[in-house]
Amino acid sequence: MMINNILNRTKGDRWIWLIIILLSILSVLAVYSSTGTLAHKKGVGSESLVIKHFIFIVAGFGLIYCSHLINYRYYAGISKILMIITIPLLLYTLLFGSHVNDASRWVAIPGTGLTFQTSDMAKLALITFLARMLTKKQENIKDVKQAFIPIMGSVLVVFILIGIANLSTALMLFGVSILILLIGRISFKQISLVCLGGMILLAILVLFGPRRETYKSRINSYMHPEMQHSDKTFQEDQAKIAIANGGIFGKGPGNSIQRNFLPHPYSDFIYAIIIEEYGMLGGIAVIVLYLILMYRIIRIVTQAPKAFGALLAAGLGFSLTIQALANMAVAVNLFPVTGVPLPLVSMGGTSILFTSIAFGIILSVSKDVEEYKAENLKNKDKIIVGEIPAMA
Repeated sequence: MMINNILNRTKGDRWIWLIIILLSILSVLAVYSSTGTLAHKKGVGSESLVIKHFIFIVAGFGLIYCSHLINYRYYAGISKILMIITIPLLLYTLLFGSHVNDASRWVAIPGTGLTFQTSDMAKLALITFLARMLTKKQENIKDVKQAFIPIMGSVLVVFILIGIANLSTALMLFGVSILILLIGRISFKQISLVCLGGMILLAILVLFGPRRETYKSRINSYMHPEMQHSDKTFQEDQAKIAIANGGIFGKGPGNSIQRNFLPHPYSDFIYAIIIEEYGMLGGIAVIVLYLILMYRIIRIVTQAPKAFGALLAAGLGFSLTIQALANMAVAVNLFPVTGVPLPLVSMGGTSILFTSIAFGIILSVSKDVEEYKAENLKNKDKIIVGEIPAMA
């Protein structure tokens, strides 16, 4: 009875629900297959790692379900609270966060032994905040003082605070912000100024930021791999070997060889492991899933009755799909190495949770679209019935 009650209350685009389920199943299989080396380093069994990952997947489904039941309009108010929390948290992360690869990206959650990447919260906070601000300022959207400066101030502050430690995530979030601004009717001239400012900030971070040597090394490795020492291109080389081993049909689930050599095969390079085990066909299938997801979200955006819902779904949808395509592009050596996970597939507890909340919000907008259509259809039926003359 309880399960039936939950299923009856599950609303929103069924295709998106199906994609979430398929990606989650793939995630469990791929993570279980690729965590052998990590388990050995930690002195635990692979089963314990995949069980922990599965718990996060289940918790993610719980968050999707709960957040999709909430009317998406409430997220406008929540966005203000998130931004108030996010800015100080990003500053705290830069100053006192855990350092990994010369970058401070993680904050420990007291009393849990867990850490989370604050940029995950920042993405959710900024996108919802932008959707709210653009909706609120539509009447004077061309006004520089009342609309442009407040909106762009939030974008640039978050971009700088994330970009100091995590430039790839900051760039993707900046690109998503530009797309939201275009949809929100910010003038092309003003957006051009924003892009110019972003390029200047990017140049400063690359040339003078604390991770400038890392950026220089990755760009040189990508542009001139033949001139680099083998240890500089180790990740790219192992990913290429994994993809080559996969062929068309793959080596089969659990039969990856490069998982023992590829750094972070369970997160940053999980797509290479998927291709090795499921072949080119499996890799294409994953791309198709994300493209269908974007298509379904675009349908929601075009049908949303309110501007806030449309902007919210568009921003979160672009964020998820751009991140997915970036992760896959790195794995096949189309982009320089970055540290972005494959949404809902890569191992990473809090990343899965924040991604799940984003899916839940999109489904909340979709639920509102369905209810709006049903109400219109009901009203239309009433009008038609009212026009039929009574029988003598």
